[in-house]
Amino acid sequence: MAFVDFSNVWLAYNDELLAKSQFAVEDISMKVEQGEFIAIVGPSGCGKSTFMKLATGLKMPSRGNILIDGQHVTGPLKITGMAFQSSSLLPWRTTLQNVLLPLEIVEPHRSQFRARRAEYEEKARKLLQSVGLGGYEDKFPWQLSGGMQQRASICRALIHEPKMLLLDEPFGALDAFTREELWCILRDLWTVQKFNVILVTHDLREAVFLADTVYVMSRSPGRLLVRREIDLPRPRELAVTYSKEFTDIVLELREHIGAIRKPLGNASVEVAQ
Repeated sequence: MAFVDFSNVWLAYNDELLAKSQFAVEDISMKVEQGEFIAIVGPSGCGKSTFMKLATGLKMPSRGNILIDGQHVTGPLKITGMAFQSSSLLPWRTTLQNVLLPLEIVEPHRSQFRARRAEYEEKARKLLQSVGLGGYEDKFPWQLSGGMQQRASICRALIHEPKMLLLDEPFGALDAFTREELWCILRDLWTVQKFNVILVTHDLREAVFLADTVYVMSRSPGRLLVRREIDLPRPRELAVTYSKEFTDIVLELREHIGAIRKPLGNASVEVAQ
């Protein structure tokens, strides 16, 4: 059974738009296997973030069905972690306290937090150590660089051991060197834990370096136009991004996005070879 299963999913943001058949995303069908890392790319406003809201249960489809981990999605999911372009760390909490936040508010951890606090803190310290933030546990967000804040944000998203991590442009505001460094950190965390990942990004190099499969979305209303399996061997090092095989895939995806400006007609998902 697929871990993520979208079946003919359409979404209009309210009843008025639904009555006018004005959809944010339409006719999305996809199956994502257990532990698979997927990336979704496309032009601004194409529905990538709307897809994320559907995958987390923050929005219910107007038509179609969504199953996550074998269960119909009927509301916000507790098995997910999320990180965004802005780290959204609470400025009055230290790095360690920010990372612990999900354990304070998400059951079943919330009811156990006081009794297991020492255990949870040790777990958070080990996670911070794994992303290079050992020694920064007591620093406040304003004392951290942008890259450090994003590392802490990813730790916060993973502290409760979610089955699925959703990333919405998490590295978009960072410089190129920091961004590549965080690609490798995310790669290493995923390699060890094998949680599902849905990454929304405008960076085609990022998508190809990290993902098992890349989906290209059309302009609004969003459809999945292309499904491209990334057959580059793992583990991937940054050196692969300079190889012909890598750049050929990036250029292929760029051509698909360039073609989106043309009339779409009744396009269906294309499986890229």
